[in-house]
Amino acid sequence: MNHIIVLNLWQFGMVYLLLLIVLAVMKRCQISQSKLLIVASVRMTVQLVLAGLVLTYIFKNPHPVFVLLYLASMTAMAIHTTLSRNKGLNRRFQCIVGGSLLLTGLTIIVFFICGVVGVSFWNPQYTIPISGMVMGNAMTGVSLGLKTFRQSVLSQKTKIDTLLYIGATPHSILTPFVNQAIETALLPTLNSMLGMGIISLPGMMTGQILSGTLPTTAILYQIAIMIAITTVVCLAVFCTLFFGCKTLYNKQNQILFTDHDAL
Repeated sequence: MNHIIVLNLWQFGMVYLLLLIVLAVMKRCQISQSKLLIVASVRMTVQLVLAGLVLTYIFKNPHPVFVLLYLASMTAMAIHTTLSRNKGLNRRFQCIVGGSLLLTGLTIIVFFICGVVGVSFWNPQYTIPISGMVMGNAMTGVSLGLKTFRQSVLSQKTKIDTLLYIGATPHSILTPFVNQAIETALLPTLNSMLGMGIISLPGMMTGQILSGTLPTTAILYQIAIMIAITTVVCLAVFCTLFFGCKTLYNKQNQILFTDHDAL
């Protein structure tokens, strides 16, 4: 296998020319998000460069404390980002969101690293990048599930009030909304699985092949991580909505619709 080609700064800088195409399309279609694109590109670059420097140091000086701190920062940021995208949740719902991401993410990570890969949990070369993929997808799934659930419930307020009036329980009313939101949150992951290997070669597999790993080994890792990602998305969204929706009604079986009280 050939060694990976190291990009110099000039080669790397050329990729930013592609953003000019995006900006041109935005201008042509009168999409007023040019500033967001520039800010996002700069922020992404800075964050990834800093992450690269930190990871380089950690890989050269492996220690359980570094792994633990990185995982804690990653999880805290995932929780913060999810909650910031779904403002107005009551305090108990917020705790459930955080707990769901933390517990389901950590469980899948430990199982994958120690059980599937069979290395020490404190091995930064495996634990940190795999944790990033798991937590990142869990965050995206929970954010999408919450958004779908909240929009569906608020748009059906009149119907829900009618069902409450005729004696339906809040649990029976909210359950279909929970099920729909879980399905919506899972669809992007399931659709990406359908096209893998034919339509696309996913990031983890591509990265391993570029680094000189045998394609057969890269394939096994990719299949394993996709199953782990699907599982963590399913569990995180299910726990978030199944337990979170219970915070949306009181002992009098009243569903609280306002942002301040419930959603």
